[in-house]
Amino acid sequence: MCAAPDRVESETMIPFIDLQAQRVRLNGKIEAAVAEAVVGGAWVMGPQVRQFEADLAAFGKAKHALGCANGTDALALPLMAWDIKAGDAVFVPSFTFAATAEVVPWFGAEPVFVDVDPVTYNMAPAKLAAAIDAIKAEGRLTPRAVIAVDLFGQPADYPAIKAICDQHGLKLISDSAQGFGCTINGQHPLTWADVTTTSFFPAKPLGCYGDGGAVLTNDDELAQLMDSIRVHGKAVGVDLEGRTFDHDPKYLNMRIGLNSRLDTIQAAVLIEKLNVFGQEIEWRNRIAKRYNDALRAHVAKVPDVPEGNVSNWAQYTIEHSNRDALAAHLKEQGVPTAVYYPIPLHMQPAYEMFPRGAGGLPETERLMDVVISLPMHSDLDEATQDKIIAAVLSFKA
Repeated sequence: MCAAPDRVESETMIPFIDLQAQRVRLNGKIEAAVAEAVVGGAWVMGPQVRQFEADLAAFGKAKHALGCANGTDALALPLMAWDIKAGDAVFVPSFTFAATAEVVPWFGAEPVFVDVDPVTYNMAPAKLAAAIDAIKAEGRLTPRAVIAVDLFGQPADYPAIKAICDQHGLKLISDSAQGFGCTINGQHPLTWADVTTTSFFPAKPLGCYGDGGAVLTNDDELAQLMDSIRVHGKAVGVDLEGRTFDHDPKYLNMRIGLNSRLDTIQAAVLIEKLNVFGQEIEWRNRIAKRYNDALRAHVAKVPDVPEGNVSNWAQYTIEHSNRDALAAHLKEQGVPTAVYYPIPLHMQPAYEMFPRGAGGLPETERLMDVVISLPMHSDLDEATQDKIIAAVLSFKA
């Protein structure tokens, strides 16, 4: 008796992210690219991977872009190259997906959770500075790196965060798994970060048809080290200068590495998607503006972007004091929602033993009860968006 309503809802529910609409719009280009990759037969690190890496570097204004197996490995690669280890502290937000903090304990280091800014939901520079000072004063851990997240597509405050990193001699990673393509005054996060990482999980604004990730950097030696690490620690240029070997250097393992290569077929998909990505970011911004104009006076908060910044709008997230009731109402209206994130990382069983920044994380803990995300993708048409807006406006708290 309970199953029938669920079937009706699923048949009439508006897609939260409509990836098929994008595939149809591209009019067979992705299918043709995949077929070409299949027929070509170079299914691991084939020519499409090299082309995509070059295209991605050009888009992100980077000297180097290296594809890898997923966005989590993308975060691990620079940490391995920098020899992050036990006794080290890596500062991360708690209001993010688990992967941001997950990679830090892989190497025996500890994530230190930092509170977020109430406007952008990204790492708050003042809270970061206080957290670093507290860890240094305690003396148990050595601050080594910061991973700032471009949550929901908004860039973190990289000029301020970079200044803090420089003051303390810390490396800086821009975790742009959600935010690749975001800018500050026309500049990508890599302008300030040592490394930008991203994910090509299908639901991301630039997503493939499986799993994938990438790292971008302007550091030549770091790029070579990460290239080595992603393929089992193979010998690369930095290892071969002035030396000769009788055998193929790919069988010479210079360091402990990973097996983290981008699939050729996924690269073929991503080449076609990257071709239209800039235009899609413009469409996403138009859609977000329509949401903001319609909802600003009716919810606790809409997602404003600081002047000079551009978001890629990976998610459109509002605040509402009666979030769960709103979600139930919207579901009845055929509008799906999502909550990112209902349990911050510092409150999760796997992470609750790790340090928290000075003063705790009050903003993070407030957000967990009020944020809710509405459907957002580049092909969201105005008629469908109007239905979503009307459903939100019809809710009586």
